Amino acid sequence: MHDTTALLVELGSVILGLGIIGRFAGRIGLSPIPLYLLAGLAFGQGGLLPLGASEEFTAVGAEIGVILLLLLLGLEYSASELVTSLKTQYPSGAVDFVLNATPGAVAALLLGWGPVGAVALAGVTWISSSGVIAKVMADLGRLGNRETPVILGVLVIEDLSMAVYLPLLTAMLAGVGFAGGSIALLVALGTVGFVLYLALRHGRLISRAVSSDNPEMLLLVVLGLTVLVAGVAQQLQVSAAVGAFLVGIALSGEVAEGARKLLTPLRDLFAAVFFVFFGLSTDPTEIPPVLLPAALLAVVTVFTKIATGWYAARRAGIGSHGRWRAGGTLVARGEFSIVIAGLAVATEPRIGPIATAYVLILVIVGPLTARWTQPAVAKIRKWRGKDDGPATRTGSGVASATQVPAPQKELTPTAD
Repeated sequence: MHDTTALLVELGSVILGLGIIGRFAGRIGLSPIPLYLLAGLAFGQGGLLPLGASEEFTAVGAEIGVILLLLLLGLEYSASELVTSLKTQYPSGAVDFVLNATPGAVAALLLGWGPVGAVALAGVTWISSSGVIAKVMADLGRLGNRETPVILGVLVIEDLSMAVYLPLLTAMLAGVGFAGGSIALLVALGTVGFVLYLALRHGRLISRAVSSDNPEMLLLVVLGLTVLVAGVAQQLQVSAAVGAFLVGIALSGEVAEGARKLLTPLRDLFAAVFFVFFGLSTDPTEIPPVLLPAALLAVVTVFTKIATGWYAARRAGIGSHGRWRAGGTLVARGEFSIVIAGLAVATEPRIGPIATAYVLILVIVGPLTARWTQPAVAKIRKWRGKDDGPATRTGSGVASATQVPAPQKELTPTAD
């Protein structure tokens, strides 16, 4: 009974603290992710007040948080939107991968982490935070800008790439070798292809089977299906997160909209628990020694992400101002970087501190670059006597023919 009492007290204190932190972050216009990570660092091993009784529950809650994050992200896109993004934005996706994964891989090799560490840190530096970026664009009133579909297209490709990257990383972390890794990759590709085919051809039937006018039944069926598929995916080494993402893609229409409304509060709760848990699993005394490499890596990847957005917007025929806005908006890292580090930390413990420091830096810097990159470039060009050209019109400008259409459903910010 004493253990149960301690669990309730700790758990209640953690959730209440997260609520206060979230409100404070909203007041100052900051993503709560860095504050959640700092809270985890403060109450983890080596922190100010270690939590023991609720550790096991928090670990399970963190797993549910990852699943819900990816499920809600999948619900934002339809299978046809994903296919369209792949067809129109794949060159930008390739540039994004090369420019942003390379610094992480090189840094890991220089630190002596070996091939597995290089693949893991490459993923940390590669993937932008869809949740932070969605919130920033909404806060800045840019959801109707011409460059916004380009930004969303890059994010869609990154999210879909995780369906291949995460199983490959999981296989490497398990040490299954080249043959096992190849099998895991084939299983992942086959699973993704099969789900996309079902969603394209039979999405309405799937949604109709899941649909219910009773919110309670809809919540139970969608959540149960997601957790079941995530577990099966984990067993097949495809990654539970990817399984949840694919369930989200398979659902569409009113079912997807209803599921989003019902599951968003749960996602926000458990995603916050996930970020806290990652902080709990990182010893804060290990962060100061890695602050310098994390800061250097952050500086490099700020410029590589800006270059990625600039290139993607240029391909879509966006003007100079929109290109710089797109680049600055893509800088933020968040949930996926922590998910990747969380998978790798058991095999390569040194990735935890540097990933935490890296995300802390860029989740704060990201909203600033989104707001100030284009004005800063304009001032520099004006100082150098160069005309930056007319600004890209803000609002519901007509996208160029090479742009990927924006999702039918407006992106909903995640717990970040």
